[in-house]
Amino acid sequence: MSSLLENLFSSVNAVPASARIPEFTEQREYLVDGKLLTWHGELNPVRSPICVRTDRGLEQKVIGSTPLLTSHESLAALDAAVRAYDLGRGAWPTMRLAERIEHVERFITRMQEQRQPVVNLLMWEIGKTQKDAEKEFDRTRDYLVETLSALKELDRNSARFVQEQGIMGQVRRVPLGVALCMGPYNYPLNETFTTLFPALLMGNTVVFKPAKFGVLLIRPLLESFRDSFPPGVINIIYGRGRETVGALMESGKVDVFAFIGTNQGASELKKMHPKPHRLKAVLGLDAKNPAIILPDADLENAVNECILGTLSFNGQRCTALKVLLVHKQILGPFLEKFTAAVSKLKPGLPWEPGVSLTPLPEPSKPAYLKGLVDDALRHGAQVINPHGGEILGSFFFPAIVSPVNEKMRLFYEEQFGPVIPIVPFEEDDEAIRYVVNSPFGQQLSLFGKDSKRIGHLIDAFANQAGRINLNTQCQRGPDTFPFSGRKDSAEGTLSVSDALRVFSIRTLVATKTTAENKALVHNILTHRDSAFLTTDYIF
Repeated sequence: MSSLLENLFSSVNAVPASARIPEFTEQREYLVDGKLLTWHGELNPVRSPICVRTDRGLEQKVIGSTPLLTSHESLAALDAAVRAYDLGRGAWPTMRLAERIEHVERFITRMQEQRQPVVNLLMWEIGKTQKDAEKEFDRTRDYLVETLSALKELDRNSARFVQEQGIMGQVRRVPLGVALCMGPYNYPLNETFTTLFPALLMGNTVVFKPAKFGVLLIRPLLESFRDSFPPGVINIIYGRGRETVGALMESGKVDVFAFIGTNQGASELKKMHPKPHRLKAVLGLDAKNPAIILPDADLENAVNECILGTLSFNGQRCTALKVLLVHKQILGPFLEKFTAAVSKLKPGLPWEPGVSLTPLPEPSKPAYLKGLVDDALRHGAQVINPHGGEILGSFFFPAIVSPVNEKMRLFYEEQFGPVIPIVPFEEDDEAIRYVVNSPFGQQLSLFGKDSKRIGHLIDAFANQAGRINLNTQCQRGPDTFPFSGRKDSAEGTLSVSDALRVFSIRTLVATKTTAENKALVHNILTHRDSAFLTTDYIF
């Protein structure tokens, strides 16, 4: 091991007070039917990507444990959600929208009180830098506030009556039923809440299972969930997916499946549902987002954007740039500048000032990434940056691998980590074929200045990916923009407003425009006899 990494974990015992967490958190609580229940069975250890030195060498520090619930507890949580929904007749799905908004506003206030514990657990559980952990928390809070604003606007637009061909009616959005929400470990707060809260706001009841990593950080919010929502509206379970989620799907009682993970995992779970035609799926899945760097690209900008795109949070983002297609005319200068930029990134622990590269939460990830690199080397590629691919415990130093071709796993597989494959190309059709033949279709980035050439590529890719980025990295934000994907990358569209629509369905109340019917509707509105049929204006 080079001197670059040998002292990487040396400061684990000198954590600043602002970043400290309890030495060990034994969590036995889970939320069902408005009650925090205590689990007395087996627990799952929570290992931090932060390593400590032991007699056996470097080992990931165990910072706590969470319940390993069984199918029995999971089905009890589901039954609580089913009772709260009550076939659409429960208090939550029939509640006036303004009241549901008040419940969420109450949660946002309580959530803000737990900012520091959640931020610190993001650092310790998944290795996110302090800056990015703070950003995730704040962005999540802002997303909830923006969602409330979008919902009010949606409701205002639905408050009016329409008249067509002698029929008058009002169209409003109503819930779909019981939702199962599962988020990813790389954004265990933000991306989970971007499905969880739109589902709740539209009147669905929810069973929520945290991600495989980033589990403990939900603990500081359990009381906030319990105190902010009626019993059964939100239920939070823990445990192995096969023993918990599988049972939920097999029950046939799940109406909406919100999942962010792999397409293989989503397919397996959907197949378990006995009535798949009645299951609404909202899925954010795999991606192998390419950057295509044309010969006239601004190299400084392309390098800067590709550094952010490939290595923000160590490349562990679905929107990360996972492969760089670089035109042969500029391959040399691009690699020189890109390699120099990678060498300036600081490796370290999440709370250290200026750190960019941190340890990886998945215990098997360094070995997996090494296997990808070794496969590429066997087929003629090289690691072209100093220290590329060096491993120390849970840390993997970024490896720039070039030239990558179709014989290598890196050409096809989503590495979800700090390995950057470089694919040289000469003709634009080569880049087009790569995108068209890819099983994934989330996003891509184009770097260049020639409007005619860029325009041609936009047209070639418009039906291949959910978003085309010009001279900038792939990304989800702003959250008001649609976030979608094609092929194996997604099902459904998310954004502040799209998420509200995807967790609901339009329902119409209509009648002939006779004097008697007008009087009937007028009386319903005047006496506030219906929570659905209303012209209330929510400020």
